[in-house]
Amino acid sequence: MNDADAKHKQVLFIQGEAGRGKSVFCRMFADWVRRELHPTFTPILIRLRDLRVLKDNLTDTLKNYLEHRDFVTSDSGWLTDKNTRFLFLLDGFDELLLEGRASGGLKEFLEQVEQFQKDRLCQHQFLVTGRPLALQGIERLLSQTKSLKRVELQPMDDSIRQTWLEKWSVAAQVNKSEFEEFLQACPDEVKDNLAREPLLLYLLARMHRDNRLNVQMFAGADAIKAKIRIYDESVKWVLEKQRDSENQNDNSRLTGFESEDLRQFLTEAALCVVQSGNESARVTMLEARLKYSNNPAAKLIQQARQENSLEKNQQDKLLNNLLTAFYIKPASGDKGGSVEFVHKSFSEFLFAERLLESFIDCTTKVSKRQREEDLVTTAEMDKQIYDLLGYGNLTREIVEYLMGLLAESSEFHDLERLCRLFQRLEQFYFRWCDGEFIDADDENLPQMKKKQLQQQLVEQENQLGLRQVDVYTGLNVMILLLELHRYAKTKDDLKDKINFHPCGKPDTDKFSSQRLLRIIGYSYCLSVSTFNENLGSFLSKAYLKGADLSYADLNSADLKGADFSNAYLTLAYLSLTNLTFANLTLAYLRGADLSRAILSNAILSHAILSGTNLNEANLSRANLSGANLSDANLSDADLSGANLSGANLSGANLSGANLSRANLSDADLSRANLTLANLTLANLSRANLKIILWNSGTKWLNAKGLHEAVSVSPGLANKPAFAAAVAFSQSISWVREGKIQEAQEAFKQAQIFDDSLRNSAEFWNSICWVGCLHGYAKAVLRFGGKAVTIDPDNKSYQDSRGLARVLTGDLVGALEDFQVAVDSGALDYSNEVKQRRLGWIEALKLGNNPLTPEALEELRQAEG
Repeated sequence: MNDADAKHKQVLFIQGEAGRGKSVFCRMFADWVRRELHPTFTPILIRLRDLRVLKDNLTDTLKNYLEHRDFVTSDSGWLTDKNTRFLFLLDGFDELLLEGRASGGLKEFLEQVEQFQKDRLCQHQFLVTGRPLALQGIERLLSQTKSLKRVELQPMDDSIRQTWLEKWSVAAQVNKSEFEEFLQACPDEVKDNLAREPLLLYLLARMHRDNRLNVQMFAGADAIKAKIRIYDESVKWVLEKQRDSENQNDNSRLTGFESEDLRQFLTEAALCVVQSGNESARVTMLEARLKYSNNPAAKLIQQARQENSLEKNQQDKLLNNLLTAFYIKPASGDKGGSVEFVHKSFSEFLFAERLLESFIDCTTKVSKRQREEDLVTTAEMDKQIYDLLGYGNLTREIVEYLMGLLAESSEFHDLERLCRLFQRLEQFYFRWCDGEFIDADDENLPQMKKKQLQQQLVEQENQLGLRQVDVYTGLNVMILLLELHRYAKTKDDLKDKINFHPCGKPDTDKFSSQRLLRIIGYSYCLSVSTFNENLGSFLSKAYLKGADLSYADLNSADLKGADFSNAYLTLAYLSLTNLTFANLTLAYLRGADLSRAILSNAILSHAILSGTNLNEANLSRANLSGANLSDANLSDADLSGANLSGANLSGANLSGANLSRANLSDADLSRANLTLANLTLANLSRANLKIILWNSGTKWLNAKGLHEAVSVSPGLANKPAFAAAVAFSQSISWVREGKIQEAQEAFKQAQIFDDSLRNSAEFWNSICWVGCLHGYAKAVLRFGGKAVTIDPDNKSYQDSRGLARVLTGDLVGALEDFQVAVDSGALDYSNEVKQRRLGWIEALKLGNNPLTPEALEELRQAEG
């Protein structure tokens, strides 16, 4: 903080998952600064959930927020005084999004902080905390600017957790070793992951102390299910504790109620907190929602209010006595009767539980007049959907809890019931797409929800309008359908029954190629980034075959495994998207921006990518066979192992591209820019190299089939490095054909063309590898050793020497070489290759030679 160089101008963004300890860190660090650095730095801790107004610049925003503080009211120049330096700790960046303001508020606020920090007259520093998903849609800003430094709070390591356990044993007066034994017996997901998160570790310790947990509860549970079981047991414990209470205060009145009634009270409170948007909700909102409920806890609030109506602080007493026992507390600094859960995770978990309750009701059948009917009619379900989902965006955490609860729910173990839920939500979705609800006459459902929020959230600066309520409702239903679709793909008995097509199923009357594009446009009434920020992280494995998404902004979206076959994505903004394993067969992507996108293992065969920006994109192992990449920008792209056979790369910019191991057979590279390109082990058989641009940094050596490339200009053909690479390619081909004498002459010719090959580890390594594959291991073993001697840091060369050693009977030496190659990460480019070596290592450890004639033939086919 006292460093005078440019780094002190950086805004520190500290991210961490829920319960990681971000807020506690802020409080502890602020106190440390107060004790150790004041008056050089004065800490100011601001909970961003309390920031209600975003002004035009950070100076005005801070002044507005701190306007009642003494140091602000008494000194108009408090922020510009050169003798005063503040450290602003802005806690809870993700909570800005929940304030009811436009989605763009997150980016705008971060830009305000950045610009303020960069000002040459600014002597203050900023630290911001938030959950990683809060940065969805603004990753580009973080990656481009040098004024933002992003760091992450790490889970507890062993030493920190040990310190925590020691302090816990003293504070809770328990035997530390008993809890440690419990953790060791837990599944790895609990022991090694969840029990390193501060909040979850505390809950585990607390529940274990009170004999509420056992190892069997976590058997077979993944991370989210284990969390659910911890939170569920915590809530049960709280409710039962109150029923057993002997305290003679208002809490004792709860002992006459059923736990189910009290739990329903909690889930409704969670709904109020989530829909309020800033982690707290007014008791009046909770009362309003429970007004027509049969829940006895609602009547208890009303009774307590009447009994205390003459007392000055009757609401405070009501809150303290009735609610604090349920992990709910009076909101910090609030004077008007608001409450918040002691941690955001509790409200998210219980809100997800509230949604599940509604889904159970909506899929329940009742007998009427000798026939089965839905317990909840379509009209009532429509109303419930707007009531539950028309408030803002469903967060990733809420959705994860909901899907975990749904998977755990005994009701939805009935697969037909799950299908019924999907069908009813899908029917709502298509009706919403058609504008049925917002276009309805008289008072419609979006209007009713808008009025409800206005009445219950009167203090909010930015109320949702009619279209915003409608947009959020539809987008949230879409999230649920996408999650159900993704969940069904993991179940053999569901994957053919639940399939969500956002544009409608192709070749049916429901299909509309521009349906999703219209939804994206409709969401602009909130902001141009609303769709991407709310849906961007939920689109993996989506079915979008034939969709027209021309010009769509899906920047940074998670599109892993999505089906875009035959889709139109002309000029779409797909920078930084994750399209791993996506199907883009025959997709039309002319002029699209895919810069820095992840397309590893994607299928783009015969796709139209002419003029597309793929700068720094990851296309490793992608299938681009027959694709049109003419004039595309592939500079610095990773195309290692990609299939580009028959692709049109004419005029493409491949400068700095990694084309190692790529298949470029029959590809058209005419007029392509290959300066600084890496073509090691690339297959250039019959590739068209007419009028290409290249330089001394273009790496031709070890390219396969280079001697078969066509239309090579005399200027290139006569260059020593290229001529040597051609001769080397020819020699390797002759080895495969068994023409050893010709191969030896070609090897010599390559060294004549380029004398530097005599000291090239890559050159000797390739001779060793190919010789081993084709029966000449004994002759080439020394070349493998020579490669290792020249470049001992490249451990992949030991892999080749290991092959020569095992084929010549040196099993001990081979084991050593293969183990080094695996441990170094040199084989991580291919999981298949790495697993094959691991199999060899196990055999060698047993004293067996794994390279049988059959295994060697398999190796020739796979890696030859």
